[in-house]
Amino acid sequence: MQQAMHKRKIRARLRGLLIAVLSLLWGLSATVQGAPTSAMPAELTEQALRYLHGEGVGPDVDRAVVYLCSAARKGHGPAAFELGWLYLQGRGVSRDEDLAAAWLRESARLGEKPPARLMKSLKSRKKTSLACVASNGADLRKLSARRAEFMLAINELAPKYDLDPALVLEVVRMESNFDPRARSHKGALGLMQLIPSTARRFGVEDPLDPIQNLRGGMAYLRWLVKRFDGDLELALAGYNAGEAAVERHGGIPPYAETQAYVGRILKRYGKPDADGLI
Repeated sequence: MQQAMHKRKIRARLRGLLIAVLSLLWGLSATVQGAPTSAMPAELTEQALRYLHGEGVGPDVDRAVVYLCSAARKGHGPAAFELGWLYLQGRGVSRDEDLAAAWLRESARLGEKPPARLMKSLKSRKKTSLACVASNGADLRKLSARRAEFMLAINELAPKYDLDPALVLEVVRMESNFDPRARSHKGALGLMQLIPSTARRFGVEDPLDPIQNLRGGMAYLRWLVKRFDGDLELALAGYNAGEAAVERHGGIPPYAETQAYVGRILKRYGKPDADGLI
């Protein structure tokens, strides 16, 4: 038992070290400051290209798709062109000439001028709906625009708290299913379901403000990870039941809700599905 716990802690520390290194790289390269949802389309496209080409950050095609999709939603022609080129090449995502042609036509509609020779070669492709397809085949455009913005915000903010965005996405999904107005019977509020005392503790003035809520929730989660020496299971248990309960029981408390909470988040974190793209 103790040996297994020791191994988990070692793995957690190694993961924490990796996240810290990636976060440092992000800090050197990020250009979007303040609230991520206010980013200009050109900045989103620029950040996407960094992830596509691994410029200052680890290559990550799914994050690139998130940024490009958001920029294209805002009517940015270059983002639409990059999506078309991505699906034409099939680099990290499934190659789809029909989808590529759709995005290239969209880029032309938005003022871009794709090479005439390329457009001629794709002229015979059947018309299909625009889609932002990630590496697992999920279409981001099926998400509401607001939900996509929250996903983008989490990707911007999480590294600043030395947290993996994928983990934060699963916590937000579990806590509120991305509803910024969510309220629990215990008085928890917002995306990360902050109770008033936790909100005050981490400097959140308005828990129903999505960005404030995310910042406060991430600050608390980061604090828990540090308190429990990088053990994600204990940190998540603390987020659900409180750190005092974890310490009192010497591990995950024997509460059905907390045990299910930790298990579901870690399962989805390891194997993200249609919405857990990043």
